[in-house]
Amino acid sequence: MLDVSSAMVEQPTVKAVVHSFRRVLSSSCRLHGAHLYVLGSDGESLHLLEFDREADAPAIKIGTKISRIGEVARVLEDLEPVFLSDVSQEMFKHPDLAPFAPESVGRPTYIFPVSTSQQRYGILVVTKDRGQEFVPEDVELLRSLASHVAVALECALARDSAELYQRQVVKERDRLRLLLEINNHIVSKLDINELFRSASASIRTYFRNDFTGFWLIDKQSNHLECVVLDFPSGKSSLTAVLKSELSDTDHGKLRAHVPELLSVEEIEMLPAGIVERLKAESIASMAIAPMATAAGPLGLIAMGSRRPNNFGQEDLDLLSQISTQIALAVDNAVAYGRVTEARDRLEEERLYLESEIRSEYNFEDIIGKSAALRKVLDQVAIVAPTGSTVLLHGETGTGKELVARAIHNLSPRRERTFVRLNCAAIPSGLVESELFGHEKGAFTGALMQKKGRFELADQGTLFLDEIGDISLELQPKLLRALQEREFERLGSTKTIRVDVRLIAATHRDLQSMIRNNQFREDLFYRLNVCPIEIPPLRERREDIPLLVHYFVLRHSRQMQKRVKSVPKHAMEALVNADWPGNIRQLENFIERCVIFTQGDELNVLRAELKKPSVRSVASAAPSFEQAERQAIVDALIAASGRIAGKGGAAERLGLKRTTLQNKMNKLNINRAEYSG
Repeated sequence: MLDVSSAMVEQPTVKAVVHSFRRVLSSSCRLHGAHLYVLGSDGESLHLLEFDREADAPAIKIGTKISRIGEVARVLEDLEPVFLSDVSQEMFKHPDLAPFAPESVGRPTYIFPVSTSQQRYGILVVTKDRGQEFVPEDVELLRSLASHVAVALECALARDSAELYQRQVVKERDRLRLLLEINNHIVSKLDINELFRSASASIRTYFRNDFTGFWLIDKQSNHLECVVLDFPSGKSSLTAVLKSELSDTDHGKLRAHVPELLSVEEIEMLPAGIVERLKAESIASMAIAPMATAAGPLGLIAMGSRRPNNFGQEDLDLLSQISTQIALAVDNAVAYGRVTEARDRLEEERLYLESEIRSEYNFEDIIGKSAALRKVLDQVAIVAPTGSTVLLHGETGTGKELVARAIHNLSPRRERTFVRLNCAAIPSGLVESELFGHEKGAFTGALMQKKGRFELADQGTLFLDEIGDISLELQPKLLRALQEREFERLGSTKTIRVDVRLIAATHRDLQSMIRNNQFREDLFYRLNVCPIEIPPLRERREDIPLLVHYFVLRHSRQMQKRVKSVPKHAMEALVNADWPGNIRQLENFIERCVIFTQGDELNVLRAELKKPSVRSVASAAPSFEQAERQAIVDALIAASGRIAGKGGAAERLGLKRTTLQNKMNKLNINRAEYSG
């Protein structure tokens, strides 16, 4: 008995104790089965908790219930074991056991009480096979082992109770920690939106919800407006539910501070538009708590989860506590902030943007903070120290010259000269002289020697703007100067060597010009060592507010005016305008607005922003060029190929001979196109 008792005591759990019955007793008492039934909370029924039985024993399942009647009741009342010579008769009294009674006919059984001095826990039913008997020693041993089972049960229940208590303590600790976090956010976050964002992160950590939203009531429009929606895994379907009108019922719920739990079925009863978007995000449960103070409702907090029934009453009570905390912070912000908000916001915005312009976002006079512009500035910072040729491409007015100056100022050549030449602004016949210079008497009007831009830029940087407008005749000479770093002045045979870094810029499609034989392919590849694409203003709209404030500040100082702010609606109109002329057009427009401003708030001429864009005219430029080309070809054909003289193409078109010849070269008109 001592050996068996010791073996049973070593089992760590109730399950292990019961499952070891037949094994540990095999040397002294052979059992067919042992079943442990435990009293339910009502005290009137028992359920099968564990068993240890032979393979041919009745397959009674865990959880099977029996009633506290008959011999079962007698054992629990008297706390004495009861012997049954045929257990099947007792099984017929219990509906769940009755189907197994025929298999148990003739099996002798003992029912032992499982109890301690303080508590009755249930019964232990021990059976032997047919023809076997329980001897007194077996009964005493089994009675002792039933006591071990009772102690194991008591320990298990105590352990479960301790674990439950520990879970409750941890949950209460986490709840208090969440409330403390929210309180710290309220104390440390002066901005309401920042408070909401911090609070939503803490809420998500505690509740494991999928989204948290904060809605505030707009008293003027009677709408609930979402100020912060924290939904990291969302697909943006809920962004359309940022504003909704309040009904009288909604107002009543908010005033009464009644929190709500919404199941899948209750979500279906919400307005159709909201239901559709919640379904798109697979939201299956929600918890909503109004934010209200003694002065009235302010808004609400809503949590959503993709898991059904994710929130319980305890969660709703905690969310309601959080909403009360945050409502006080919102009420204070509303009470003390709105009086000076409008005035302070405009002044702070002006000071902030001025400091931004002066510091972080001012990169060599280039103003902006957009991703598109930052990409360009990163490229500038990389290529500037190298000395390589750079080709800037972008629409007119995008600030290509500023980028070129930034490259020069960040390069080792910054102490030398930055020389610029706009190739489109000079007649094609004079571009060669401007680039390479000329000797006295080289051509009519050359009254003295002149150095070209290449010489002036020696050891420095030469910036050729609108490189696409250089004539085909001049392009080989430019290529040689770049390739060999040498050239001759017009009217001279002396070779001049220079060390010049070239930066070129154009708004034209040079590759298309190559296909049309308007630009040399070898020159393009020499220029295209490091291409940089300058984004148009419409692709960096977030930079427009910075540019507007910069131009307002500059022009108002020049005109000795005190323009301090730009109206919000006007700024939105400026940001959304097309600006086909890019930054140049924006600056000119702001200068015009400053001229017509009388007070300290910029008078934005919004009517001009609504005028049709001139881009349609610009986009028609290729077709105009084609039409001009066709007109010249037609005139040459009509003049039988003669350019000058009476009846020639120049006379027919009302042009000078040299002008017509320049146009023919520029448009690449060959003799084959007009000669018979």
